[in-house]
Amino acid sequence: MNLPITDASANKPPPPSAPGVQSGPISRSPEEVIGSVLRRLPQNGLVMTTSFGMEGAALLEMLYQANLPVRVAWIDTDFHFEETYELIRRVQARYSRLVFERFSPALSPQEQARVYGEALWSRDPDRCCEIRKVEPLRHILDTASVWITALRRSQSPTRAGIEHVMWDWQHNVLKVSPLADWSREQVWEFIQSHGVPFNPLHERGYPSIGCTHCTKPVAGAGPADYTRQGRWQGTGKTECGLHGRYPAPGHPASAATPDLQHAGERNRNTPGSA
Repeated sequence: MNLPITDASANKPPPPSAPGVQSGPISRSPEEVIGSVLRRLPQNGLVMTTSFGMEGAALLEMLYQANLPVRVAWIDTDFHFEETYELIRRVQARYSRLVFERFSPALSPQEQARVYGEALWSRDPDRCCEIRKVEPLRHILDTASVWITALRRSQSPTRAGIEHVMWDWQHNVLKVSPLADWSREQVWEFIQSHGVPFNPLHERGYPSIGCTHCTKPVAGAGPADYTRQGRWQGTGKTECGLHGRYPAPGHPASAATPDLQHAGERNRNTPGSA
């Protein structure tokens, strides 16, 4: 079975197809993506990143059941909810065969405050996300040959162009998103039917969960609902910068993707790159 590989940047041609991967749009279940793509790729470079949201919890269960040698990398921003830290402890105990790796920002919260002033997230959330999320991600992906994510197209307009398999020029790595086709309702049904641990904040009006300072509940939202309205409220910001922008073809945002304007410039084989 073949799956497509899609270029994440319109300015560069896609790299040669990976084994079992062909060009062109196609729709597949998460299990099919895991079985037909991930098993054909180099097994010593599979890295999943997660912030332990509901989608990440579902994908962890799928990967564990598939018995793949996946490294699970997570970034401790130092500002997670206590419920998130407790979920991490539960997940690590449940998925004992997986290797979990914790990455931290170069600056502690105290050091960040000394350099940039108090409450940077309230004055310059983009810079705060760059320090506490994006820079650690670069270190994670330096040793990855395949980046596995739990992104879904219906999460936001900037993710509507996500494909199951695509080349991410921002980080120079093959990106696989098995849940790309799924809805939040499907994710929630999977969580329930498989008894997967999830963050209890999802039942308290938090559809999307990030850092404590920049995540608020959304009125009327339940576990089966998804919106990013509770993130960075009042700033116009909807993405932290980890994944760039992947609008659907023809969407106004597809003509200008600032997060990808330098895509491909960094190469992990270049001396001094980070």
